Amino acid sequence: MAKILGISYDKANRWIKTYWDGKLSKDFQEHYSWKVDGSRAISFHTLIELFVMGQFSDAGVKPNDVIIAHKELSNAYNSRFPFALREVIDGMRMDPGRKKIFWEKDGAVANLNGSKQLNLHFIKLFLIKLDFDHSNMANKFWPMGKDHSIVIDPERKFGHPILNGRNIYPEIIHGHFKAGDSIQFISCIFEISEKEVKDAIKYCEAA
Repeated sequence: MAKILGISYDKANRWIKTYWDGKLSKDFQEHYSWKVDGSRAISFHTLIELFVMGQFSDAGVKPNDVIIAHKELSNAYNSRFPFALREVIDGMRMDPGRKKIFWEKDGAVANLNGSKQLNLHFIKLFLIKLDFDHSNMANKFWPMGKDHSIVIDPERKFGHPILNGRNIYPEIIHGHFKAGDSIQFISCIFEISEKEVKDAIKYCEAA
């Protein structure tokens, strides 16, 4: 999760324990993460929400203010994961003069205080990296963008990043490349395109 989002492990772990499994879980009477063979796992939608949380953190918004807005939006949209909804992501706005971050949707407004400029351009780029289902809930995440082969699909390989349509972990491709195999050779033995090989290598090296 930390590698996918480009944040530190300690920060990801702290946010999950303190906010999602802490303050938010009290409202819904269940945790947002669980243990699997000694490791902590989270849902795909929690992953998406953590990205949004990171954007607010970078803009100087206090985590407690984010949690308050999360609760308000949960009630407004009747969802445990309001930050994973298209309407919420698309409705983010910034008032730089008053250093206010807010959502606006059909006249309803949720406010946050921010000390820096929220990178709305980055938020919009994030929006186009997502696919949404019929209820406008995020259901796929393309961490490098949809012009690359790596996808995170909660219905495939338990949400682990894979090559789209291949069910191949990018780490496997990267491992062959690090061992000295050429891109052409890897492409041949896995029966994938050279672009898919390069996407897997680029993704792993960035992570």
